[in-house]
Amino acid sequence: MGYGRLGKPDPGETSGRVMIPNPNPKPRCSKIKFLVSFATVLLLAAAISVAVLVGVKHKAGNRIDKPSQAMAHTCSRTLYPSLCLNSLINFPGANSASDNDLVHISVNLTLQRFDKALYVASDINNLQMNTQTRSAYDDCLELLEESIDLLSQSLTSVFPGDSNSPTGSTNDVMTWLSAALTNQDTCTDGFADVTGNVKDHMSENLKDLSELVSNALAIYAAANGDDDFSGIPIQNRRRRLMHFEKYHDEFPKWMSRRDRKLMNKSVSAIQADIIVAKDGTGTVKTIAEAIKKVPEKSNKRTIIYVKAGRYEENNLKVGRKKMNVMFIGDGKGKTVITGGKSISQHLTTFHTASFAATGAGFIARDMTFENYAGPNDHQAVALRIGGDHAVVFRCNIIGYQDTLYVHSQRQFYRECDIYGTVDFIFGNAAVVIQNCNIYARKPMANQKNTITAQNRKDPNQNTGISIHACKILATSDLEASKGSFPTYLGRPWKMYSRTVYMLSNMGDHIHPQGWLEWNGNFALNTLYYGEYMNFGPGAALGKRVTWPGYRVIKSVEEASKFTVSKFIYGSSWLPSTGVSFLAGLST
Repeated sequence: MGYGRLGKPDPGETSGRVMIPNPNPKPRCSKIKFLVSFATVLLLAAAISVAVLVGVKHKAGNRIDKPSQAMAHTCSRTLYPSLCLNSLINFPGANSASDNDLVHISVNLTLQRFDKALYVASDINNLQMNTQTRSAYDDCLELLEESIDLLSQSLTSVFPGDSNSPTGSTNDVMTWLSAALTNQDTCTDGFADVTGNVKDHMSENLKDLSELVSNALAIYAAANGDDDFSGIPIQNRRRRLMHFEKYHDEFPKWMSRRDRKLMNKSVSAIQADIIVAKDGTGTVKTIAEAIKKVPEKSNKRTIIYVKAGRYEENNLKVGRKKMNVMFIGDGKGKTVITGGKSISQHLTTFHTASFAATGAGFIARDMTFENYAGPNDHQAVALRIGGDHAVVFRCNIIGYQDTLYVHSQRQFYRECDIYGTVDFIFGNAAVVIQNCNIYARKPMANQKNTITAQNRKDPNQNTGISIHACKILATSDLEASKGSFPTYLGRPWKMYSRTVYMLSNMGDHIHPQGWLEWNGNFALNTLYYGEYMNFGPGAALGKRVTWPGYRVIKSVEEASKFTVSKFIYGSSWLPSTGVSFLAGLST
């Protein structure tokens, strides 16, 4: 079993532990407690508003033993109805609330529980931990902080009150709640191979968080869905989206004039805000310095031009407060961001990324992201993205196992070259990968290549991997020995794994079966794997798997649900990036 991926078959096992304390515990504790205090103000205000809204005065110590009809009806829609009733029954105003009122109450009480979990988790920050435990612990703190932001955004949208903050659409709230659930799963998975007091403390503190988010997501989805996905076993509910439009190599004419000009300009003509150059001819010499200069929570796009060179820095990350950041390089193979972190160093998979972006509105163009840890080092991420409305355009993403971590929220990849071996496109974002070259490489002896490992855990999450109009290829080293190393389109990491390939050219290295089991019959009834009008020698359907969850997509209507326009709601946000894209199915 490898580190950082619960239940993941891994041929390698390493041993040894390195003890490290947190190098700078106090500032982070103070920062966390400020965040918790802010979130507490928000949720208490919402709780008071709910109680006033439904006309109920809730007195401390007065227990309500019998749920209302609305509460029972609302909780019956969830995967965890007992927890739903127990959590709602003593929340101020809940027993007299309507079905609609219970939507924002469920989000509010979930935020309250996350708020408490982060506060309690921060109290053990000073404990001595080995490298792997510290990695898992730090992941959890980061993910809890992000989830509080996501739940706060969701609460503002489902119950705006007097807030001046912008509210999100139905699709936005579904995305944010889905991401909060994914965050919690990632946190839990990071402790899978950890033992000791820290794990015990965290397990108790994080108890029921995933289930609470799942319930809030189910309640919201039931209250705000329509029949857009009826007749297809993918359980999504969202409002009807925009009609299809075609975009080819030209930029959309209705994008902003500034961004259209920006995307049409050569690199030399772009007025970058920050220039990174190792030789000192730029604003800064390192990418880390450039990221520090980006203002927090800015609505203005910050452009960072990274000149040609090989940049190996320590786990670079554009954090969640660094929004609307655009990285531009001198081209694939010229501007290279690289690293060699892997789980063989007792890190979580989440912690190995050479580059990560969690701020909304992230764009990368004309560069390479690489993790040079070889196949013997197992999970080693080159690029991890968890920020909403992310775009990666004309980039190389190079690694072996777990190359591209499409962690969460809405993402779009266009004209990229993606290289790897085992599960090399994985995660739980709502992502469309379009007009890309996807290269399987030669793995270790006795390994099988799997292109995707999608980890949708909950039937209400609006997530999945859509691979559209791509080329599924083999590198030269694999091509020479492809008979010994079968390549599969994907395998189900979690129960509701969802992946589709549409209008893509598949090479003959693809195994005739197409898809690979994760572990026996796990998820074969609940996954959704689809293929639509693919072509090439690897696209033959005659010997494909016959799992209940696998389907040959035959209707345009069903396939269209996985396009940019409908799956990631891209027609509402991609035009402003200036990246060309195909909104519907047709080329």
